Parts: sequence; structure tokens; C-alpha cells
Amino acid sequence: MRGSCPLTDLFGRRITYLRLSVTDRCDLRCVYCMPESMAFLPRRDLLTLEEMDRLASAFVTRGVSKIRITGGEPLVRKGVMGLLESLSRHLASGRLKELTLTTNGTQLARHAEQLARVGVRRINVSLDTLDADRFRAITRRAEFHAVMDGLLAAQKAGLAVKLNAVALKGITEGEIHELIAFAHGRGMDLTLIETMPLGDVGADRTDQYLPLGDLRRLIEARWTLVDTPERTGGPARYVRVAETGGRIGFITPMSHSFCESCNRVRVSATGVLYTCLGQEDKTDLRAALRGSESDETFHAAIDEAIRAKPRGHDFHIDRTGAPKLARHMSTLGG
Repeated sequence: MRGSCPLTDLFGRRITYLRLSVTDRCDLRCVYCMPESMAFLPRRDLLTLEEMDRLASAFVTRGVSKIRITGGEPLVRKGVMGLLESLSRHLASGRLKELTLTTNGTQLARHAEQLARVGVRRINVSLDTLDADRFRAITRRAEFHAVMDGLLAAQKAGLAVKLNAVALKGITEGEIHELIAFAHGRGMDLTLIETMPLGDVGADRTDQYLPLGDLRRLIEARWTLVDTPERTGGPARYVRVAETGGRIGFITPMSHSFCESCNRVRVSATGVLYTCLGQEDKTDLRAALRGSESDETFHAAIDEAIRAKPRGHDFHIDRTGAPKLARHMSTLGG
């Protein structure tokens, strides 16, 4: 049966990782992600949580073993904890190996214990600075202390935390050593991410872009980095810091493609399947979901999309600083 066949693209890459966005809304307005006056989707256009459960469960039957819930900010979606609790049945069955999420941390203090109860074992928290004033400048919101409280609550609940920091020219260079010490001193991994040309954010991308090769050289002036083959299922390449024992991940969509091992697909909160973050190719799964109580049409749509999955993205930042794609980062959560 089609619904039990593994998902494999034309380049032999097995799809085992689904990133499911539950909302495009966010309670922050990060300067590299969206403009201050961001226009969000009407709520009526979003999949219901029941439809998201059906969609994610269908991917599990096709061999997806890791699901990451994303946004926007996923914890602002009303009822999202119920979705996570429902999806946790696939953890109990053994078909799903990991259920996790990426969050900006502002709502984490309220939800950390329940996340642990439903089977989430580790989370990613976005944090680009340890300075409260700079945090406000980057996010356009004064939520720094809420994020700090969220990190404490997450670790108290037993969640493993990985910090994600977008490398921003003129900012990260001055904070990178402090970020490493902060993360590793609290038993957290740190992943550094190159900013990507997604959506018009009202800023020149060339003013933001900091190649991670440059940042790594800066790190190596103080810390001893040891390359490691360790992976966590995503695109990060990891090193160990000899002085701390902690890990730093490098995600380099701009300067070093990681497409050869891509095992991921993304679904937006409206039910649109994207097989590549850096391309506009997409498939409407919402119509297939709502068109029949049977999943056959839905599985056929997935198969067609996977067959068309491109070899890789072609991100670049040109001299105008214009976005490569009109779609904002908040559509898919990166």
C-alpha cells in the first residue's frame, strides 16, 4: 500500500524528518525575520489542530521518525499542547523517535513541565544575545527576562536545551565568547546559523550577513575546536570545545550547502508542503486532506512532491540585499 511505503526522493535521500508549522504568528519581531508591521495569515486559513494531527500521522506511516513543531512561535497557537499530547501516541508506539519544537522562549516558563509530560525530551530556543537592551533592539520587544525564565523552567523540567543564535554582522562578533560560556556553563549546546534571504524585512541583507567561516576563526582565537561527526538529525555540523566539553553547531545555508544529506520536508500552517526551504516549489496538502476522508489522495500528493524535491537550494545574498524568496522565515520556522 502507498501509505506504508517509505518516502525517498529521486536522489536517493530518505525523508525521515517533518517540520510542521502550527502558526505564522509570533510575539517577537526579529529584524532578520520580519518587518515590524508584519501581516499574518487570517486564522481561518490555517489547518485545524485535528487536521495537523492527521497530516503528521500520515507522514509517520511513511517512515518519518522525527517531528519538529515550529511557527512563527508555536506556543502562541491556542491548543498546541493538545496537538503535542495527541502526537505523543506515536512515541508510545515506537514509530516516532522524537517529538520536539523550536521556540523563542517567551512562553516556555508556562509550558515546560507539560512539554516534558507529553514526551518532548529536547527543544531548541532562539537566543541571539545575552544583553537585554540588544535583545530588545533585535526582537523589537522587551521579553529578554521572560526568555531567561523559560530557559530555567525548561531545564528544571528535565528538557535538554539547545540555543540557536543567528549570526548577525556587527553584533555576534562581540558576544560570541559570552554566548559559548553561557550555553556550555549551563549544559546547553549552541548552534550558530547564517541569516537567510527570506522575505522583505525592511533591511539590507548585506548589512546583516556574517559568514560562519569568519565567526569560526574568531572563536578559534580563544577556544580549541575539535571537529566531530556527531549529528542530531538536522543540518548542523558540530564541533566540541575542548575547554568546556560542550558542542557548537554550524548551520551554513549561505556559505556551505548541506543539501546532499537533506532528510527534511516542511509543512506550513496552511497545509502547504515545501520540500526545500530555499525553493518555491510547493504542494497544497490542505485540499487533499479536506477532499476525502481517505488518505489515498493525500499520499499521492506527498509522493508527487517528494519526486520533485530539488537537489538543493541556491541561496545567495546579492549586492542589493534583496530577499531571494518572498516567503518570510515565520512561514515555516526556518
